[in-house]
Amino acid sequence: MAVREKRVSVARSRESALRAAIAAPRIVIEVVAPIVLGGRFPAKGTVERATTVEATIFMDGHQELAAALLWKRSDQTRWQIEPMQSLGNDRWQAQFVPGKPGTYQYLIEAWLSPWLSFHEELRKKCEAGVVQPVEIEEGRLQIEAALTSARGRVGRLLQSVLDKSEGLAPDAACSLLLSDNLTSVMKSVEQRRFICRLERPLLVEVERRRAEFASWYELFPRSQTDRPDRHGTFDDVIARLPAIRAMGFDVLYLPPIHPIGLTHRKGRNNARVAIHDDPGSPYAIGAAEGGHTAVHPELGGIEGFRRLRAAVADVDMELALDFAIQCSPDHPWLTEHPEWFAWRPDGSIRYAENPPKKYEDIVNVEFYRGDEALPEVWTALRDVVEFWAKEGVSIFRVDNPHTKPLPFWQWLIADIRSRYPDTIFLSEAFTRPPMMYRLAQIGFNQSYTYFTWRNDKWELSSYLEELNRPPVSDFYRPNFFVNTPDINPWYLQTSGRAGFVIRAALAATLSGLWGVYSGFELCESAAVPGKEEYLDSEKYEIRPRDWNAPGNIIGEITRLNYLRRQYRCLQSHLGTRFHHVDNDQVIFFSRRAGPAEPLLLIAISLDPHHAQGCYLDIPLELFGQPDSATLEVHELIGGGRFLWHGRTQHWWFNPHEQPFAVWEARPLGEGTA
Repeated sequence: MAVREKRVSVARSRESALRAAIAAPRIVIEVVAPIVLGGRFPAKGTVERATTVEATIFMDGHQELAAALLWKRSDQTRWQIEPMQSLGNDRWQAQFVPGKPGTYQYLIEAWLSPWLSFHEELRKKCEAGVVQPVEIEEGRLQIEAALTSARGRVGRLLQSVLDKSEGLAPDAACSLLLSDNLTSVMKSVEQRRFICRLERPLLVEVERRRAEFASWYELFPRSQTDRPDRHGTFDDVIARLPAIRAMGFDVLYLPPIHPIGLTHRKGRNNARVAIHDDPGSPYAIGAAEGGHTAVHPELGGIEGFRRLRAAVADVDMELALDFAIQCSPDHPWLTEHPEWFAWRPDGSIRYAENPPKKYEDIVNVEFYRGDEALPEVWTALRDVVEFWAKEGVSIFRVDNPHTKPLPFWQWLIADIRSRYPDTIFLSEAFTRPPMMYRLAQIGFNQSYTYFTWRNDKWELSSYLEELNRPPVSDFYRPNFFVNTPDINPWYLQTSGRAGFVIRAALAATLSGLWGVYSGFELCESAAVPGKEEYLDSEKYEIRPRDWNAPGNIIGEITRLNYLRRQYRCLQSHLGTRFHHVDNDQVIFFSRRAGPAEPLLLIAISLDPHHAQGCYLDIPLELFGQPDSATLEVHELIGGGRFLWHGRTQHWWFNPHEQPFAVWEARPLGEGTA
């Protein structure tokens, strides 16, 4: 009896396996993009920029497939449909253009198309002259089947084709049955066979334009003064806004604006002991006047901040604030919530360190102190961001997020954006690539990068190619800061004025996001000996400046930002293509936003000390032109107009005049470049 039952069980199992195999999808949809870690996190998109979706789709045999992209906002019920186009070798592509920020979903469907299969077979036989009447009849039968569900104009067209094709010779019938109009109609009404769909929707988080395209300017408000013994105010910053906007910047970024602690206050050049008038580091947040939601009284208090916020909006800029999760020993939280901190047995508290740097004026909260601190410390930090969001701040530069728990950031960003969906978070995490990338995956909209230390052609081109390739390109938006208050790059310390122009040109033309820390436009480079740190850093003192000092590069920055606003191809890092040039001191690349958009060719000398000549290999294939073609060229920095004949063109760079060139080019006769 047991043997018989076992045989029955085996038979049923085999029958079940057979039925499962028969029901299994015949069509394969795989290698889908964009996708982040198998769909664990959403890809990133931008309002009014096409999101390109691709997949590898195939099936057994030689029959023809069709595919469609289905997409919608997550809060919508109706899917929009875009036909996918074959790119060859089983790769398919379609695009959708989101009109509003939000989370979008997309699916891919594929199916066997009886009409396309018939169409392709008939086309080949017509070309070979071997069409048989039975093959024409097979097509007519498909049309008859489609007529059963066709109505109105479509039904009349199909009936007309049937009437006209009846009794026609095969050659004449081919012309009728292979028409584009009939193919389009049949694709819309035919029965889709073996239809297959992705198992679940994939997500794209679509954000506003400034998440992808912005020019940042960082300044210390207290240094916007005419003398070092007078603390600058928000009103002094307001007075500088026209000049900053005139350079083309659209985000004004302020380091922490909160009260600064007195205990262990740092002196000038990071001295461990401050003298009586040293203002201290703004990153030592918190004093008797308050903590992260208070404003340093000498800046003008909250009313002064509100005047600045309004003035920034009046010049069509946005304000970005620094969110630094650290406290001075005088921060109110230490007395109000001592359980949020890790105390030593002797009653002292460990100060912050980032060896070899020591921050005796800073202590850190503990994120996992147990029931006495959780979840209060998390919600308190969230409330800080929400406080400033209510004050009209929609951009936050986050200090060292890689030293705080990833689950905290994923929760906080989602929580804030659920109520303030336009909020942008910039991650300042100079650390290992996996951590930098994960921060972007969990919600940070923008990220600092290694650009600051990429100086030669191979380093720059390799890094940009990495940022332009999936999966990184699906979630990581690089913000190319040329310097920061913490980083005085080696390159700029020795390059002179030309080096500042070169780094500005690289950042502004390779990424849709770039930024400068004030003083860059004046080519400030004095360094602490042997370190990438500024001498007399304004992190520790008030530093007035002559903003019209000789040798500045304000004109070059202004021109670069103007071109960024004029050309969509410069508003993202995506689509950068590098081209051959015979000199390793020159980098040569092209930028284009789409087939119908202008194509820019950009060459930059990387040598700030010596003149460099080079032969550029002009990518005429990008213009759809042969190697002998002529291009009309407009050099957008110096303003010259001329013709280029053929692929090879010579250019000369004088670092003390113009170490880079930007050309708008188009084939001769297609309009004025």
